Amino acid sequence: MAERRKTQSFNRAIRSLNTIEVYYAKLICNFSNGARLKIYRKLASLMRNRFSLMDALDMLHDGITNGGKNPGEPMAIALASWGRSLQNGLPFSEALKGWAPNRERLMLSVGDVSDLESALLNLIKVTEGSTKMIRPIVGAISYPSFLLMMAVLIIWAIGVYMVPPMIDAAPSTRWVGTAKTLVDLSAWIKENWLASFLAFPIVASIIYFTIGIWTGPIRAAFDNLPPWSLYKVFSGITWLLALSALVKGGVPVSTALTSLRRDSNTYLKERIDKTLIYIKNGDNLGQALMKTGLNFPDKEIIADLKIYSELDNFEEALEKLANEWLEESVYMIEQRASILNMVALLSIAGVIAWAVFGVFEMQDQITSAMGA
Repeated sequence: MAERRKTQSFNRAIRSLNTIEVYYAKLICNFSNGARLKIYRKLASLMRNRFSLMDALDMLHDGITNGGKNPGEPMAIALASWGRSLQNGLPFSEALKGWAPNRERLMLSVGDVSDLESALLNLIKVTEGSTKMIRPIVGAISYPSFLLMMAVLIIWAIGVYMVPPMIDAAPSTRWVGTAKTLVDLSAWIKENWLASFLAFPIVASIIYFTIGIWTGPIRAAFDNLPPWSLYKVFSGITWLLALSALVKGGVPVSTALTSLRRDSNTYLKERIDKTLIYIKNGDNLGQALMKTGLNFPDKEIIADLKIYSELDNFEEALEKLANEWLEESVYMIEQRASILNMVALLSIAGVIAWAVFGVFEMQDQITSAMGA
């Protein structure tokens, strides 16, 4: 009877909403990792205290809606939809279809038949690990990019507003040295100002839209250079965390890799496909990754996996390795970000120093020309 009342409650909550409200709730649920993880964490906590999944969903729905007074809250709509799907016989991973990324649904599908609480906790760990990686990567790219654009703006301002009046003051002067490079750049900037400002955004856009689809041996070489190296670290960490969570849930390595492939981009699919070829030929995970020749996810990780794959407690060793590499990678990316920031600062300082020195040289040459 209690289960029936929950079903009726969830059905009423969904029926009282219009299509736009449900669509908006799906957008919020998909793009708000924090809100989604908070729900997962509460579900895991309630299930740990021996509440059924339906009871946990009902309690959370009642809390978010303030006893049913605010049924239009996005996460309340999500909970009602999940509860109704469960009552219709769908597993929890299928109930999340349209409400959560496919990779999350894949990881929870293991828990649907074994231990959903552990699957939720593993999912939270993987998602939080990915988020922890994103912050230093954004810092490593955004600040140097900003300084580079500032350098272009400084060169443009000097070339357009400072150099032309000085040229007009001594039109017959034959410029030499740094003054000549400043004058030449000024002329080029005035004629090609649009290209100057659009060059970096265009290159950045090309990198952004191709970084997940570019494959092959040339890409493998570029993976040693930023920003491709940062993307490789991020992809490697998220892949290893997800793989360790699936393996810990009892999924064989080859099956886990095949499952992860379905939700991967072209870059990651290439690495998984080549790894699967060697695994199907009898190699362990570390040996297979080494034979691909792609150094993915990392040379040191591959060496460790060659050893750990032969251990009886491979699942625990893989999980420990993934967590340790996450912490090391965050520190490594922060160090690389500091280096990139320092290089960018020195570069813009060099541009300013070059421009100032060039202006002084122009003044000296103008004075010499007038004295002659």
